[in-house]
Amino acid sequence: MSDERIVETHTESPAWTLPAVVVLGLIAIGGLAFGWNASSKLDATQQAVTAQLKTAEQAVQQDLSSVKDRLAQDEKANSDIQGDLKVVTGKLKITQGQLKKAREEAAKLNNATTEKLTALDTTMHSELASKASNDDVKVVDTKVVGVKTDLDATREDLKMARSEMGTLIARNHDEIDQLRRMGERDYVEFTIVGRNKPQKVGNVTVELKGVNEKRNQFSAAMTVEDKQFEKKNRAMNEPIFFYTSGAHIAEELVVNKVGKNTISGYVSIPKANSQTAATTKSGN
Repeated sequence: MSDERIVETHTESPAWTLPAVVVLGLIAIGGLAFGWNASSKLDATQQAVTAQLKTAEQAVQQDLSSVKDRLAQDEKANSDIQGDLKVVTGKLKITQGQLKKAREEAAKLNNATTEKLTALDTTMHSELASKASNDDVKVVDTKVVGVKTDLDATREDLKMARSEMGTLIARNHDEIDQLRRMGERDYVEFTIVGRNKPQKVGNVTVELKGVNEKRNQFSAAMTVEDKQFEKKNRAMNEPIFFYTSGAHIAEELVVNKVGKNTISGYVSIPKANSQTAATTKSGN
Protein backbone atom coordinates (compact mmCIF):
# COMPACT_ATOMS: atom_id res chain seq x y z
CA MET A 1 0.00 0.00 0.00
CA SER A 2 1.49 3.19 -1.12
CA ASP A 3 1.65 6.10 1.23
CA GLU A 4 -0.40 9.04 0.17
CA ARG A 5 0.64 12.32 1.54
CA ILE A 6 -1.80 15.04 1.77
CA VAL A 7 -0.14 18.28 1.39
CA GLU A 8 -2.06 21.29 2.87
CA THR A 9 -1.22 24.63 1.42
CA HIS A 10 -1.69 27.61 3.74
CA THR A 11 -1.80 31.04 2.06
CA GLU A 12 -1.19 33.95 4.50
CA SER A 13 -2.71 37.46 3.81
CA PRO A 14 -0.43 40.47 4.13
CA ALA A 15 -0.60 42.39 7.47
CA TRP A 16 -1.83 45.68 5.95
CA THR A 17 -5.03 44.27 4.42
CA LEU A 18 -7.26 44.54 7.49
CA PRO A 19 -6.36 48.06 8.40
CA ALA A 20 -6.90 49.14 4.82
CA VAL A 21 -10.34 47.60 4.82
CA VAL A 22 -11.21 49.36 8.09
CA VAL A 23 -10.03 52.71 6.77
CA LEU A 24 -12.00 52.33 3.59
CA GLY A 25 -15.08 51.42 5.62
CA LEU A 26 -14.68 54.52 7.77
CA ILE A 27 -14.22 56.68 4.69
CA ALA A 28 -17.35 55.26 3.17
CA ILE A 29 -19.33 55.83 6.36
CA GLY A 30 -18.02 59.45 6.59
CA GLY A 31 -18.97 60.09 2.99
CA LEU A 32 -22.45 58.80 3.62
CA ALA A 33 -22.82 60.98 6.75
CA PHE A 34 -21.53 64.09 4.91
CA GLY A 35 -23.87 63.46 2.04
CA TRP A 36 -26.83 62.99 4.37
CA ASN A 37 -25.96 66.20 6.27
CA ALA A 38 -25.59 68.20 3.07
CA SER A 39 -28.87 66.82 1.81
CA SER A 40 -30.60 67.79 5.06
CA LYS A 41 -29.20 71.33 4.90
CA LEU A 42 -30.26 71.65 1.29
CA ASP A 43 -33.80 70.57 2.17
CA ALA A 44 -33.94 73.06 5.06
CA THR A 45 -32.66 75.85 2.82
CA GLN A 46 -35.21 75.02 0.17
CA GLN A 47 -37.99 75.04 2.76
CA ALA A 48 -36.83 78.44 4.15
CA VAL A 49 -36.61 79.94 0.67
CA THR A 50 -40.03 78.58 -0.17
CA ALA A 51 -41.51 80.08 3.03
CA GLN A 52 -39.89 83.47 2.32
CA LEU A 53 -41.21 83.40 -1.23
CA LYS A 54 -44.71 82.64 0.04
CA THR A 55 -44.49 85.49 2.59
CA ALA A 56 -43.26 87.90 -0.07
CA GLU A 57 -45.98 86.79 -2.43
CA GLN A 58 -48.62 87.34 0.26
CA ALA A 59 -47.23 90.82 1.02
CA VAL A 60 -47.24 91.71 -2.66
CA GLN A 61 -50.81 90.48 -2.96
CA GLN A 62 -51.85 92.59 0.03
CA ASP A 63 -50.10 95.66 -1.39
CA LEU A 64 -51.77 95.11 -4.76
CA SER A 65 -55.12 94.75 -3.06
CA SER A 66 -54.54 97.95 -1.05
CA VAL A 67 -53.49 99.83 -4.19
CA LYS A 68 -56.58 98.60 -6.00
CA ASP A 69 -58.79 99.77 -3.14
CA ARG A 70 -57.12 103.21 -3.12
CA LEU A 71 -57.48 103.51 -6.86
CA ALA A 72 -61.14 102.65 -6.56
CA GLN A 73 -61.60 105.28 -3.81
CA ASP A 74 -59.73 107.91 -5.83
CA GLU A 75 -61.83 107.17 -8.88
CA LYS A 76 -65.00 107.52 -6.80
CA ALA A 77 -63.79 110.78 -5.22
CA ASN A 78 -62.84 112.12 -8.64
CA SER A 79 -66.25 111.22 -9.94
CA ASP A 80 -67.91 112.97 -6.98
CA ILE A 81 -65.76 116.07 -7.47
CA GLN A 82 -66.63 116.23 -11.14
CA GLY A 83 -70.31 115.99 -10.24
CA ASP A 84 -69.96 118.76 -7.65
CA LEU A 85 -68.08 120.90 -10.17
CA LYS A 86 -70.90 120.52 -12.63
CA VAL A 87 -73.44 121.58 -10.01
CA VAL A 88 -71.31 124.53 -8.86
CA THR A 89 -70.68 125.58 -12.44
CA GLY A 90 -74.39 125.56 -13.14
CA LYS A 91 -75.17 127.58 -10.00
CA LEU A 92 -72.33 129.98 -10.73
CA LYS A 93 -73.76 130.75 -14.12
CA ILE A 94 -77.08 131.55 -12.49
CA THR A 95 -75.39 133.68 -9.82
CA GLN A 96 -73.36 135.60 -12.37
CA GLY A 97 -76.50 136.32 -14.34
CA GLN A 98 -78.30 137.53 -11.24
CA LEU A 99 -75.28 139.62 -10.23
CA LYS A 100 -75.11 141.25 -13.63
CA LYS A 101 -78.80 142.07 -13.43
CA ALA A 102 -78.41 143.50 -9.89
CA ARG A 103 -75.50 145.67 -11.01
CA GLU A 104 -77.53 147.06 -13.88
CA GLU A 105 -80.42 147.87 -11.54
CA ALA A 106 -78.02 149.48 -9.01
CA ALA A 107 -76.51 151.59 -11.77
CA LYS A 108 -79.97 152.77 -12.76
CA LEU A 109 -80.81 153.63 -9.16
CA ASN A 110 -77.50 155.48 -8.71
CA ASN A 111 -78.14 157.52 -11.83
CA ALA A 112 -81.64 158.36 -10.69
CA THR A 113 -80.42 159.27 -7.18
CA THR A 114 -77.65 161.44 -8.57
CA GLU A 115 -80.11 163.29 -10.77
CA LYS A 116 -82.46 163.87 -7.83
CA LEU A 117 -79.62 165.11 -5.59
CA THR A 118 -78.39 167.45 -8.32
CA ALA A 119 -81.86 168.85 -8.80
CA LEU A 120 -82.33 169.26 -5.03
CA ASP A 121 -78.96 170.99 -4.67
CA THR A 122 -79.82 173.38 -7.48
CA THR A 123 -83.19 174.15 -5.92
CA MET A 124 -81.67 174.79 -2.49
CA HIS A 125 -79.02 177.10 -3.87
CA SER A 126 -81.68 179.02 -5.77
CA GLU A 127 -83.84 179.41 -2.65
CA LEU A 128 -80.86 180.48 -0.54
CA ALA A 129 -79.87 183.00 -3.17
CA SER A 130 -83.37 184.43 -3.17
CA LYS A 131 -83.74 184.56 0.63
CA ALA A 132 -80.32 185.78 1.77
CA SER A 133 -77.60 188.01 0.50
CA ASN A 134 -73.93 187.16 0.48
CA ASP A 135 -73.37 189.19 3.67
CA ASP A 136 -76.01 187.20 5.52
CA VAL A 137 -74.36 183.97 4.46
CA LYS A 138 -70.99 185.23 5.71
CA VAL A 139 -72.52 186.09 9.08
CA VAL A 140 -74.03 182.63 9.33
CA ASP A 141 -70.70 181.02 8.39
CA THR A 142 -68.92 183.06 11.08
CA LYS A 143 -71.42 181.97 13.70
CA VAL A 144 -71.07 178.35 12.65
CA VAL A 145 -67.29 178.58 12.94
CA GLY A 146 -67.63 180.16 16.39
CA VAL A 147 -69.99 177.43 17.56
CA LYS A 148 -67.63 174.78 16.22
CA THR A 149 -64.70 176.36 18.06
CA ASP A 150 -66.70 176.44 21.29
CA LEU A 151 -67.67 172.80 20.83
CA ASP A 152 -64.05 171.81 20.24
CA ALA A 153 -62.97 173.69 23.36
CA THR A 154 -65.72 172.07 25.39
CA ARG A 155 -64.75 168.66 24.06
CA GLU A 156 -61.15 169.22 25.10
CA ASP A 157 -62.25 170.51 28.52
CA LEU A 158 -64.18 167.32 29.14
CA LYS A 159 -60.97 165.31 28.70
CA MET A 160 -59.30 167.17 31.61
CA ALA A 161 -59.94 166.48 35.28
CA ARG A 162 -61.22 169.24 37.56
CA SER A 163 -59.90 170.14 40.99
CA GLU A 164 -62.05 170.53 44.09
CA MET A 165 -62.13 174.26 43.29
CA GLY A 166 -63.57 173.50 39.86
CA THR A 167 -60.45 174.44 37.91
CA LEU A 168 -59.17 172.28 35.06
CA ILE A 169 -55.96 170.32 35.69
CA ALA A 170 -53.50 170.10 32.80
CA ARG A 171 -51.53 166.86 32.55
CA ASN A 172 -48.97 168.00 29.94
CA HIS A 173 -47.68 171.00 28.01
CA ASP A 174 -50.36 170.75 25.28
CA GLU A 175 -53.15 170.89 27.84
CA ILE A 176 -51.46 173.86 29.54
CA ASP A 177 -51.53 175.68 26.18
CA GLN A 178 -55.23 174.88 25.87
CA LEU A 179 -55.87 176.43 29.28
CA ARG A 180 -53.81 179.49 28.33
CA ARG A 181 -56.02 180.03 25.30
CA MET A 182 -59.05 180.20 27.56
CA GLY A 183 -57.54 183.42 29.02
CA GLU A 184 -58.83 182.99 32.58
CA ARG A 185 -55.49 182.32 34.29
CA ASP A 186 -51.75 182.71 33.76
CA TYR A 187 -49.60 179.57 33.71
CA VAL A 188 -45.92 179.43 34.65
CA GLU A 189 -44.27 176.10 33.80
CA PHE A 190 -41.25 174.80 35.69
CA THR A 191 -38.83 171.88 36.00
CA ILE A 192 -36.82 171.37 39.19
CA VAL A 193 -33.78 169.08 39.05
CA GLY A 194 -32.12 168.02 42.29
CA ARG A 195 -33.11 168.24 45.93
CA ASN A 196 -32.77 171.24 48.23
CA LYS A 197 -32.40 173.69 45.37
CA PRO A 198 -35.01 176.47 45.79
CA GLN A 199 -36.37 177.78 42.51
CA LYS A 200 -38.59 180.82 41.91
CA VAL A 201 -41.76 179.93 39.98
CA GLY A 202 -44.13 182.85 39.42
CA ASN A 203 -44.76 184.38 42.84
CA VAL A 204 -43.79 181.26 44.83
CA THR A 205 -40.46 179.54 45.59
CA VAL A 206 -40.43 175.74 45.24
CA GLU A 207 -37.80 173.42 46.74
CA LEU A 208 -37.79 169.67 46.01
CA LYS A 209 -37.39 167.50 49.12
CA GLY A 210 -37.96 163.97 47.87
CA VAL A 211 -39.42 161.76 45.12
CA ASN A 212 -41.12 158.35 45.13
CA GLU A 213 -41.13 157.30 41.47
CA LYS A 214 -42.98 154.01 42.03
CA ARG A 215 -45.96 155.77 43.61
CA ASN A 216 -45.65 158.96 41.52
CA GLN A 217 -45.35 161.03 44.67
CA PHE A 218 -43.15 163.94 45.74
CA SER A 219 -42.41 166.13 48.75
CA ALA A 220 -41.68 169.85 48.36
CA ALA A 221 -41.26 172.99 50.41
CA MET A 222 -43.05 176.15 49.23
CA THR A 223 -42.30 179.73 50.24
CA VAL A 224 -45.08 182.27 49.68
CA GLU A 225 -44.41 185.85 50.81
CA ASP A 226 -41.72 184.80 53.32
CA LYS A 227 -43.91 182.06 54.74
CA GLN A 228 -42.67 178.50 54.19
CA PHE A 229 -44.72 175.35 54.39
CA GLU A 230 -43.94 171.77 53.34
CA LYS A 231 -46.13 169.35 51.43
CA LYS A 232 -45.19 165.68 51.90
CA ASN A 233 -46.07 162.69 49.72
CA ARG A 234 -48.28 164.61 47.33
CA ALA A 235 -49.62 162.77 44.29
CA MET A 236 -48.92 163.71 40.70
CA ASN A 237 -51.65 165.93 39.13
CA GLU A 238 -52.92 166.78 42.63
CA PRO A 239 -53.17 170.61 42.89
CA ILE A 240 -51.71 172.43 45.92
CA PHE A 241 -53.74 175.56 46.67
CA PHE A 242 -52.30 178.70 48.31
CA TYR A 243 -53.30 182.36 48.69
CA THR A 244 -51.32 185.58 48.43
CA SER A 245 -52.03 188.84 50.25
CA GLY A 246 -55.23 190.56 49.13
CA ALA A 247 -56.21 187.69 46.79
CA HIS A 248 -59.64 186.11 47.02
CA ILE A 249 -58.99 183.31 44.53
CA ALA A 250 -56.50 180.53 45.26
CA GLU A 251 -53.45 179.91 43.13
CA GLU A 252 -52.45 176.36 42.24
CA LEU A 253 -49.21 174.42 41.99
CA VAL A 254 -49.55 171.20 39.96
CA VAL A 255 -46.80 168.62 39.37
CA ASN A 256 -47.69 166.53 36.32
CA LYS A 257 -44.38 164.67 35.86
CA VAL A 258 -42.19 162.87 38.41
CA GLY A 259 -38.71 161.51 37.69
CA LYS A 260 -35.50 160.65 39.48
CA ASN A 261 -34.83 163.67 41.74
CA THR A 262 -36.83 165.85 39.36
CA ILE A 263 -40.36 167.21 39.04
CA SER A 264 -42.13 169.22 36.34
CA GLY A 265 -45.40 171.12 36.39
CA TYR A 266 -46.89 174.60 36.51
CA VAL A 267 -48.21 177.34 38.76
CA SER A 268 -51.69 178.62 37.86
CA ILE A 269 -52.35 182.29 38.75
CA PRO A 270 -55.86 183.76 38.29
CA LYS A 271 -56.04 186.99 36.25
CA ALA A 272 -57.93 188.62 39.14
CA ASN A 273 -54.94 188.01 41.47
CA SER A 274 -52.59 189.74 39.05
CA GLN A 275 -54.88 192.79 38.89
CA THR A 276 -55.21 192.88 42.71
CA ALA A 277 -51.44 192.70 43.12
CA ALA A 278 -50.97 195.56 40.65
CA THR A 279 -53.56 197.71 42.49
CA THR A 280 -51.93 197.02 45.86
CA LYS A 281 -48.50 198.06 44.56
CA SER A 282 -49.82 201.27 43.04
CA GLY A 283 -51.63 202.16 46.28
CA ASN A 284 -48.47 201.72 48.26
